[in-house]
This record gives sequence, structure tokens and C-alpha cells, in this order.
Amino acid sequence: MTSHRLAACSWSLRPRNPDQLIELARRTGLNAVQLALSPIVAEPSVWGGTVGALGEAGITILSGMMQTAGEDYSTLQTIARTGGVRPDGTWPANEVHAAAVADLAAAAGIRLVTFHAGFIPEDTGDPERVKLLRRLRIIADLLGERDLRLGLETGQETADTLLDALGELDRPNVGVNFDPANMVLYGKGDPVDALRKLAPRVVQIHIKDALPAETSGSWGTEVPVGQGCVDWPAFFATALAIDPPVDLIIEREAGDDRLSDIRAAVELVESSLP
Repeated sequence: MTSHRLAACSWSLRPRNPDQLIELARRTGLNAVQLALSPIVAEPSVWGGTVGALGEAGITILSGMMQTAGEDYSTLQTIARTGGVRPDGTWPANEVHAAAVADLAAAAGIRLVTFHAGFIPEDTGDPERVKLLRRLRIIADLLGERDLRLGLETGQETADTLLDALGELDRPNVGVNFDPANMVLYGKGDPVDALRKLAPRVVQIHIKDALPAETSGSWGTEVPVGQGCVDWPAFFATALAIDPPVDLIIEREAGDDRLSDIRAAVELVESSLP
């Protein structure tokens, strides 16, 4: 293997408790995860011992993920309205939650936390954009004060809009968690072209695949890696040139046999590594 570490998203395995997470993680054939941190904060009676249990099991935590309150993924329209830290109604709770996640990550030695910021308006003068970036600075600073990095997940805006927003955000600890399938699912551009543009800011990559929507304004379809429209040879040619190397995290959020899909993705990734 190279210095590109490979892991699976803990939430893709849909575990009910830490013991099941360990069992399922082992069955992927991998010894590392990106760990969902929000359940540990929200349900400590169930998930409070997760970090220690994973360590004892020899499973490395490469990064953490934070989920914001009130998100509704029913349609593109509902997630645009409810996603990330843009909605006013959920911002107070999300600010408190972000601080708790930052404390947890720092205590656990998890140096990178990723999440969906919410749809970033393209117009730099849009008051919604100004508000969203102000809130992202608050979260970036909560993490930065603890020497942690923040990764904004791609897909809800074009690469150009995200790149411009990162420049305006002006926080050195903020980068991109690049998800090629999200570019397809949200209809926000070609994944390989987007990765080329964002490569200097990429801090982690999700390995996920999708097919585009059949009708405008609707969701695309997530599919097992290798069965969608992501050009994986071209994608890895760009991804593996990123320096320093970034971790590759397999994510599967659909399907009835996620373990088999993740194992197939492991084979595709390992066959693509030098």
C-alpha cells in the first residue's frame, strides 16, 4: 500500500452500537474508519465508549463527521432549504453542537472533521451567502482553536463557487472533503474537472459513485463504485497526484448489501493505487 490510507464511513455500515461497528468494520477488510461524531455527542449512553473501543480493536479513526440538525434530504429543494448551517431556525443548536463535536474530536485526537456546510449561493453579494460564511468562520474557529481542520463536503455547489467561497472564508484550517458522487447527485459538474480545480484545497476524498438525474431538479442515483458515471481512472490520476497524500474514505449511503458494495470498492481502489 502507499501512503494513501483507506477507510470506510462508519455510518455507511448502519451500526446500532460500538460493538456492531467494530464487527462490521472488520468485515469490510479494512482497519480504519471515518467516524460519525454526532451520535457520540447526542447519545453518550449508547456511543460514549466508541473511540476507546475502536482503539482496543485496532481500528484507526482517520477523521470525524458532524451532522447538522434538521436536514431533510427528501428532495433537492428540501435539502437546499434545511441543509447545513444556513437555516436560521437550527443555527443556535448547530453552533452548540459544533463546539461539542470539536471538544470530542480534540480529546480523541481526531484532527479532521467534515460536514455539509449547506448550499453556498453563487452571488457574492447574496445576504444568504454572507450569513453562511459568517457561520462557517465561527465553526472553523471552534475547530482551529483546538488545532483541528474542517473539511467542507462537495456537491451542493459547483467547484468554482466552493473555491471562491473558500477564498472569501479566509480560514487556513478549512479545506475540501471531495465526494465525486455528490457532484453527480446534485448536478453540479463533472467530478474529475471539479477535483482538478479543487485539488489544492482537498484534505480528504470520499469514494462514492452515482448516475445523473433523469429529470432536471431531481436527485441522481447513488450506485456501487464502478457502476456510475465517475471516470475512476481519470479520477485517481488526479487524486493520487495531490500532495501531501489524502485519505480515501469509502462511503455507501444506499443499497441493501453495503458490505459487499464496500468490499468491491476496496478492490477497485487498491487496484488503482501504485
